[in-house]
Amino acid sequence: MGNRITDNERDIVILGKIYQWLILAPTDSLPLKYFQMPIIRRVHGIMPQFGKNCFLADNAVIAGDVVMGDDCTVWFNAVVRGDVNYIRIGNRVNIQDGAVIHCTYQKAFTMIGNNVSIGHGAIVHGCTLGDNVVVGMGAIVMDHALVEMNSLIAAGSVVLENMRVESGSIYAGVPAKKVKELSPEHFEQINMRIANNYVMYAEWYKEEQ
Repeated sequence: MGNRITDNERDIVILGKIYQWLILAPTDSLPLKYFQMPIIRRVHGIMPQFGKNCFLADNAVIAGDVVMGDDCTVWFNAVVRGDVNYIRIGNRVNIQDGAVIHCTYQKAFTMIGNNVSIGHGAIVHGCTLGDNVVVGMGAIVMDHALVEMNSLIAAGSVVLENMRVESGSIYAGVPAKKVKELSPEHFEQINMRIANNYVMYAEWYKEEQ
C-alpha cells in the first residue's frame, strides 16, 4: 500500500541491477556482495529477526517466524524454517552446513539456547535445546525432546520424541542413550570451544566481503 515495495518488486529490482552489471561491467568489477545473499523469506507476513553481528552464509535459508540472538552464524545450505511454527534462537549459536531447523504445525515449536552448536547435516525438529549444547554431525533431535544444558549429542545419534537428555551428559546411538558424564574439562574443550570458534570463523568471511 502507498509507496511500500513488495518482496517480488524488491527481487525484480535486485535482479535488474545484477543483469545490468553482467552486461555492462567487466566480471572482475562486479560488487561481490550482490552474489553473496542468503535467502530470507517472509511467511504469513512475518519476517525473520536477527540480533547484532550475525553471519548468514550465501545460500543459507531463513524463513518465517524466526528470532535469532547476537553473534549467531548460519552456514552454507543450512535451513531455518519458521513457517509452520516459531523458532527462537539465543546468542552465539552456530547452525552448520546443511543443518535443518524446523517445527511441527500447531504442535511443536523449536527453542535453542545460548552457545549452542548444531553440526553439519543435523536435524533439530520441534524440540528444546538448553544453553551450551552440542548436536553432533548428522544427529537428529525430534519433536518435544528436551536437551538440557551443558550436554552433547554424538554424531549420527537420534534423540526420540519426548526424550529428555540429562544436563552434563553425552548421549549416543540410535535411539540415543546416555553413555557418560560430560566433565567440566570436556565441556570447556568441546562445547565452548566450538561456540567461540564459529564466531571467529564468521569474521574471516566478513573480512572478504
